[in-house]
Amino acid sequence: MRHTASSLFIFLALCICPVAEEEKGSQAPLFNDVHFHLLNYIQEGITAKEYLDIAGDHVGRVAMFGIPLQQKWDYFVTGDRAPDYYLRSNASLYYYSFVDALIARQYLSLDEEQKRRVDPMITGFNATDMYAADHIKRVLLTFPGVFSGIGEFSVHKEFVSGKVTGHAASLRNPALDRVFETTAEIGLVSILHCDIDNVRAGQKPDHYQDLLALFRRHPGVSIIWAHTGLGRFVKPGREHVALLDGMLDDPACAHVTMDISWDEVAKYVVADDDVLDAWVTLIEEHPTRFLFGTDSVAPKNWQAYAKTYEMYQPLWDRLDADTRADVKRLNYLRIFDAAVPRVRAWERRQMEAENAVR
Repeated sequence: MRHTASSLFIFLALCICPVAEEEKGSQAPLFNDVHFHLLNYIQEGITAKEYLDIAGDHVGRVAMFGIPLQQKWDYFVTGDRAPDYYLRSNASLYYYSFVDALIARQYLSLDEEQKRRVDPMITGFNATDMYAADHIKRVLLTFPGVFSGIGEFSVHKEFVSGKVTGHAASLRNPALDRVFETTAEIGLVSILHCDIDNVRAGQKPDHYQDLLALFRRHPGVSIIWAHTGLGRFVKPGREHVALLDGMLDDPACAHVTMDISWDEVAKYVVADDDVLDAWVTLIEEHPTRFLFGTDSVAPKNWQAYAKTYEMYQPLWDRLDADTRADVKRLNYLRIFDAAVPRVRAWERRQMEAENAVR
């Protein structure tokens, strides 16, 4: 099994970590979920308590967030029909910053034991806005002790990007650099959705090089690249696994991990034996660099929530036991357990400085 020096160090650290050993025991949950939407595109969903009832003991920790975009109900587009999804209307999407308060309120409604299972994320910012970084800081100081990271937020996303009111998000926008500089300063985890290509594929993926450059510019940020750049309509090209392998081998991208959330992604990974073989080889060569997530949106029951997990059963069957534990549970703990104390320390420093001025 091939590892870079940094990934080998992390892998060995996980092997000797008491928490990791406990997680590998018979009482370990099925998975930790790095990608869960409590709310949908019209800010409706389920409560955090209802989610934990659905998850039960099957899930350990969850990165919980809403969706930063609101689907506009434009009467002149859909009349009396209220759309609840971005593909159900041609009307625009707009950023809905109040989503962060909604998620904070749900987290604060939990008891202390329940809170330890939830890592809330900030999403209600516009990545084209130079003030986005200020929004992130403002949310943290309004709700201290709550948030662990930012995201899922999107730059390039099939059909969504073109519907968003205002300037289109870009990997070259200095506003995005300012967001990542802020997350590095604070220690926040960042979950980024950025398609690797456009819906009509080019000879080479249109966004890969810009994404690689962004990652290299921000080595101090813990970045989780959602879905490895794939989407409902952005399919993996023939070189997709090779491109991921090259990024993971790049020492300048050692701070980047990838989630394999979403049933749309799972169907690509398990499409046939040859494709599955390639993914198994990739993940086992980089066991600390992949995380499982459901990408479920406000599910009503376990069957709806666990759909992606069950679709990946062929992958779970093929991965060796240590790699499977890393992807399903341990990599999540490594990333979030390192981030949360840093975020809480930053909050304390800011509040102490504010109190000293008074």
